[in-house]
Amino acid sequence: MYKIAVFASGTGSNAAELIRFFNEKNEDVKSVNNTENRSRNNTYSEVTLVVSNRHNAGVLLQASAANIPIWIVDKALWNTPAKVVSFLQKNGIDFIILAGFLWKIPLELCAAFPNKITNIHPSLLPKYGGKGMYGSRVHQAVLEACETESGITIHYVNENYDEGSIIQQIACPVLAADTVESLAKRIQTIELATYKVVINDILTNI
Repeated sequence: MYKIAVFASGTGSNAAELIRFFNEKNEDVKSVNNTENRSRNNTYSEVTLVVSNRHNAGVLLQASAANIPIWIVDKALWNTPAKVVSFLQKNGIDFIILAGFLWKIPLELCAAFPNKITNIHPSLLPKYGGKGMYGSRVHQAVLEACETESGITIHYVNENYDEGSIIQQIACPVLAADTVESLAKRIQTIELATYKVVINDILTNI
């Protein structure tokens, strides 16, 4: 069984969906790659750790409700990445999913988990990525640029913000009447439906 660590800093909507998907059994899913329904009993992957840099992050409630261990990292610990790597390895973590985790991933962690750390970004990278570009900031930038489409990018993580190789992108329209809130809601709907399935496809082919 692959042990997954979910890293999150915020309310945890994506994290909650990942936990539900990977930790509940016997679920029918629809693959975004082949659009065919397929059945799985989900015995080969499970979220076994939730990591956050905030003591009051909503994701911690999601983890507690699912009886998943929690690890809070502060800046001093994060700045000694060898300790982070050691902790994850001692806990048997095989794969890391970023779900709204705002700190930059250090090179040492990327090297310890090559092509085993993923992130989801709420735009079509390379547009509107980089340091400080997350959440509503991304949607505001998209609207200010009068873009006609936005979307999500699921990508592997390297030591630079939003520069890892792209796994999948899904576009959606930006409507003339869109606000930051309405665009965010449209994109979040795609995120919740897609991220878990793409990760599942990766894990089945490791």
